[in-house]
Amino acid sequence: MSAVRRKFGDVYQAVDLAHCSTRRQRQRFVDKNGRCNVQHGNLGGESSRYLSDLFTTLVDLKWRWNLLIFLLTYTVAWLVMASMWWGIAYLRGDLHQAHDETYSPCVANVYNFPSAFLFFIETEATIGYGHRYITERCPEGIVLFLFQSLLGSIVDAFLIGCMFIKMSQPKKRAETLVFSHAAVVSQRDSKLCLMFRVGNLRNSHMVSAQIRCKLIKSRQTPEGEFLPLDQCELDVGFGTGADQLFLVSPLTICHEINSKSPFFCLSQRSLRSEQFEIVVILEGIVETTGMTCQARTSYTEDEVLWGHRFVPVMSLEDGFFHVDYSQFHATFEVATPPYSVKEQEENLCLSSSLMNSPISNNKSRREQFFSLDCTDVAGEKNKLPSKFQKISSRKEDLPRKALRMSSSNVEKTCSTGDLLKIQQINPISNSKDCDEEIQLKALKIKAESLTLSTAHLEFQKKSPNVCTLEMKLEDNLPAKLQKMKSDHLS
Repeated sequence: MSAVRRKFGDVYQAVDLAHCSTRRQRQRFVDKNGRCNVQHGNLGGESSRYLSDLFTTLVDLKWRWNLLIFLLTYTVAWLVMASMWWGIAYLRGDLHQAHDETYSPCVANVYNFPSAFLFFIETEATIGYGHRYITERCPEGIVLFLFQSLLGSIVDAFLIGCMFIKMSQPKKRAETLVFSHAAVVSQRDSKLCLMFRVGNLRNSHMVSAQIRCKLIKSRQTPEGEFLPLDQCELDVGFGTGADQLFLVSPLTICHEINSKSPFFCLSQRSLRSEQFEIVVILEGIVETTGMTCQARTSYTEDEVLWGHRFVPVMSLEDGFFHVDYSQFHATFEVATPPYSVKEQEENLCLSSSLMNSPISNNKSRREQFFSLDCTDVAGEKNKLPSKFQKISSRKEDLPRKALRMSSSNVEKTCSTGDLLKIQQINPISNSKDCDEEIQLKALKIKAESLTLSTAHLEFQKKSPNVCTLEMKLEDNLPAKLQKMKSDHLS
């Protein structure tokens, strides 16, 4: 049943568990009431171990078996002892001479078995009506009386003690410790958490209350070993002390889902196909009796609601805090990412790497282009004659300045590199005509590449030193080479 409830100024829509999920019926390891669905069979010769600890065996039995054993033990003991008293009277001949006033029997006024049974009950219960009694002339009766007293004390201590321990067990106290019907998965403090609620219906406190969680799930090891119902611990605040509870009002127990959690890869989609069981164990000392109490429950995968949160049940009244247990199991939907924590971390790492990748790629491309350009310039410089190398070395300052300008832009690097290559091509006097033609063709190629590069960047307008460098190079050419250049250009 859904209901709208106002708590602390906020409106929450309560969600009933029966309408929000379709449960699949399957065998549970621990029931909702805490009973473990485990039966031990084929014990063989180990069954005799139960008799060695008979008291604990009787206490662990159900109430109907305890009452049956209690009644049978007293009934059999009474009948056996009554038969022994009747046997003494029969062996002494008291039954035949009971009405003779001069005869002194072992037990006065015992005529038959009912009278012997009444005598035993009066003696055992210390009623003592005074009509039936043991005389001093019956030593066997005195010995039987002592044996009856000792046996009766042992039977009373054993059976009454067993019943007292069974009645004082704190199992009934665990029934007033309640757990929420469902567990929820939502964000708390920007972290995905698995949460459930626990409460105490009594005003008496649970001293040193502590809570633990176990994940029951079958798995297979990398070696191929299958582990049915493998138990894994769920952290509910062992390191921070959050597992130590001050249970005076309903508390929400939180398990943070991180890389160490078994639910690290659990998402809203995978939750539908998972099969696991979460066992919750609450332990504490009962304040009134001082006995340790343990309450248990469990949550299957169908009882875990993704994207829900519990409805607040605490409200401030006039001078006290009021707890409304009618909304103890109610939840409402909240916005929660449907992805697992692992997927969220992977998406975060991927987005950060995409943000950093364009800058690094652009930088590496620029450094690669600049290194290749410098290598090409150095290679051609080594191929030039010694006379030309001397001329180029005198103009070394200008190319370095151009290289520094090129480091801020890739296209500037290209144009400056072409310019340096042109500068390094100097005339060679007293050479053959074929060498001069080769030098002229090289000069023409570099000039064309310089024109194309500077056309895009308008590098000549921004750098007047480049034009001066080109004019100086033309002035240094020999007359014959200048004439061949002018003829070729015309």
